Amino acid sequence: MKTSNYDKSPCTMVTGFEGEVFAGYDEIIRELKEKCKGRMRTVITVDCYPGVRLQEIINHFREGLSPTEVIISDECSLTGEQITHMIERELTDDRVFGILSCRVLEEFFDPIQLALKKKQTEQTQKGIILIIGTGACLITKGDILIYGDLARWEIQLRYRSGELGNWRMDNYGEDVLRKYKRGFFVEWRVADRHKQQLMPEMDYLLDTNQKENPRMITRGAFMAGIEQTVSGPFRVVPYFDPGVWGGQWMKEVCGLPSEQKNYAWSFDGVPEENSLYLKYGNIIVEVPSIDVVFLKPVELLGEKVYARFGKEFPIRFDFLDTMGGQNLSLQVHPLTEYIQQNFGMHYTQDESYYLLDAGEDAVVYLGVKEGTDPEAMINDLEKAQRGEGAFPDEKYINRFPARKHDHFLIPAGTIHCSGKNCMVLEISSTPYIFTFKLWDWNRLGLDGLPRPVHIGHGKKVIQWERDTGWVKKNLVGQTTILREEETFREERTGLHEREFIETRRHWFRGKVFHKTQGSVNVLNLVEGREALVESPAGSFEPFVVHYAETFIIPEQIKEYTITPFGESEGKEIATIKAYVRV
Repeated sequence: MKTSNYDKSPCTMVTGFEGEVFAGYDEIIRELKEKCKGRMRTVITVDCYPGVRLQEIINHFREGLSPTEVIISDECSLTGEQITHMIERELTDDRVFGILSCRVLEEFFDPIQLALKKKQTEQTQKGIILIIGTGACLITKGDILIYGDLARWEIQLRYRSGELGNWRMDNYGEDVLRKYKRGFFVEWRVADRHKQQLMPEMDYLLDTNQKENPRMITRGAFMAGIEQTVSGPFRVVPYFDPGVWGGQWMKEVCGLPSEQKNYAWSFDGVPEENSLYLKYGNIIVEVPSIDVVFLKPVELLGEKVYARFGKEFPIRFDFLDTMGGQNLSLQVHPLTEYIQQNFGMHYTQDESYYLLDAGEDAVVYLGVKEGTDPEAMINDLEKAQRGEGAFPDEKYINRFPARKHDHFLIPAGTIHCSGKNCMVLEISSTPYIFTFKLWDWNRLGLDGLPRPVHIGHGKKVIQWERDTGWVKKNLVGQTTILREEETFREERTGLHEREFIETRRHWFRGKVFHKTQGSVNVLNLVEGREALVESPAGSFEPFVVHYAETFIIPEQIKEYTITPFGESEGKEIATIKAYVRV
């Protein structure tokens, strides 16, 4: 294969604000000292996302700013045990699944302690008063307000390393899945609500993702970066993760380190989890890409999609690599009504498998076989879970040959999994955590623990009528040619009528004209080395994408073209596009 041209660090270039970005503690402290100059008293409030390394910031600010007072807002909160008791209903006893929290940050703080700290702040009449921590603004927003932000992926890495426990907890060594659950269902929901209130008021945003290497930008520079992002096509920063079933394809195609045993996952287009790189001159600032959704939901999603989903990004593109690896777990996703009633989500994970590549023996497991007895199959799954032999999947589950560019549709309630030697581009709705594993081939996870299996949930949502005949008729080979001209062909490849996502594939040798259809568009270059995305009206700079890269077209763009570019000029290439049916 040719050398990988997959861009693992895509950036949004932001011009005109090079003087409003500060790299490293020395520059940050110099800027803050300048802002404090001439004042007898300055309150600097640094409100932080849970997981920010507070002590690192405190140490540098103590040394550089010599504050008269340092007040840590976390000390005004309830204890970890008290919070655990409060959120017991949201956490549940399950290792993986909780209930989405509707709480606000103030609920976790002692109002008497907040009032005492505020009074302490007011009584200090000279010098710099530093208020720092999660919820620092609940004491006061001060004279200078800084928000310390952090990407969810970085939080997860800190969970795994044992460096980080949950907020106000000392559970550093706890099962990572349980730490993640508490973050996903409670802490991040609460913190995101708080952050959205502060972003329009903050003076600076502090990027705390890299240890001892922060970046700080003014609110104006940050807002300009968000505005620039939604003004044209953009990519979020992908991340790659090993797994017990992982494969070898992404190593070569995405140019990843060869010494890693495997790569199973890549989140290549999931704004809830991915980061966004904003580049000011030579300095890159990392922010959670969900900030774009929070600040520009209409421009990004479109009016109708925003009205339906709120400030959530409803489409997910990710990679599942089993090339040279193993089968995924046999699984099923909850129906919409089940996820609403049991977990507080208002839509579920409908999905599909688009095959970027496949080995000769590749298969996709999809739906039950004709005449399957539900009670017998559940009994066999439960026996396997108790260690009483392997689950006889060949008795109950369909296996369909999988070839490159096949597209398998998987509405919620359908049993499924990718077999070994498949490279899947998973196109789905976003609630990715809600997977009910039914059988995991007697494996342990990379942590040495049994991987969670949820037969109890799964058996309540399996749609038993989705048998061999139904699956063949509705979910396999659903490609329809919509338009065909000399230089291009447009095909509808799904998804199923119960799923809200529409997908279109274009094969083309020349320029193809696209409309956003009232929804954000998410695309991937599934064939060809390079393509050029342009605005017919010249409203954004030409944007180059490479093979297997996912890119996002904000709805406000309305119209765009895609053309084979570079080494792909004159050759037939292909994109797959997903958007919300509105």
